[in-house]
Amino acid sequence: MIELGVNIDHVASVRQARRTYEPDPVWAAVEAHLGGADGITVHLREDRRHIHDDDVRRLRELTHIKLNLEMAATDEMVGIACGIRPEMAMLVPEGRHEVTTEGGLDVHGQRDRIRDVVARLSDAGIITSVFIDAEVHQVEAAAEVGARVCEIHTGPYAHAFFAGGRDADNPAAQAELARIAVAGKAIIDAGMRFNAGHALNYVNVQPVAALAGVRELHIGHAIVSRAVFIGMREAVREMKRLIREAASGHAGQP
Repeated sequence: MIELGVNIDHVASVRQARRTYEPDPVWAAVEAHLGGADGITVHLREDRRHIHDDDVRRLRELTHIKLNLEMAATDEMVGIACGIRPEMAMLVPEGRHEVTTEGGLDVHGQRDRIRDVVARLSDAGIITSVFIDAEVHQVEAAAEVGARVCEIHTGPYAHAFFAGGRDADNPAAQAELARIAVAGKAIIDAGMRFNAGHALNYVNVQPVAALAGVRELHIGHAIVSRAVFIGMREAVREMKRLIREAASGHAGQP
């Protein structure tokens, strides 16, 4: 059954805007869990612009659902992950000047480094995921280095959806969705888990959730944004309902 991982980074972004102690990301994680989230995702960035080390430690201690730690493939982050031991670590590219992750990790171009990181995380009992663009050669490289999960970057699809009048049937959105589907099949054929995420929201999520074999969607900004108006529990419930409807083939039905 398809699952929802809720990224709570931007709860910490609000906190850091005032450099204070609220809102608390751990409280947000509990509320997301009560709303039906299957997991919590946070990105501990090199510059600590939102999530901090103590947030991750407290999340590990206090949340009762899966913790997915997004991280760069650096020795510092590997050490932190091996000490905290989240259920999953997702390797992502990272740049100090980006607003958010701008593309997939080039596993193919740095196979030796990624293989080493995956091995170290695996030795600590952590499932390793890689965040990649919808390209078959990146899927093949992910399988080669030992990743157990591939998360396909859905940003290009989301941007095409928006630019095409928020219409899932526009040709550009359909082309990007087809690329995700092809990559997803390659992931499954290689014996890995097919996840997806980035820039998904309440309007564009269902075509992705309906793709064959997708196991988990990671969504953050849209959920946190809606939670400002209706609360985290209800925002998560709404997103999960849309995802489950699409996965079961009942999208759009009353």
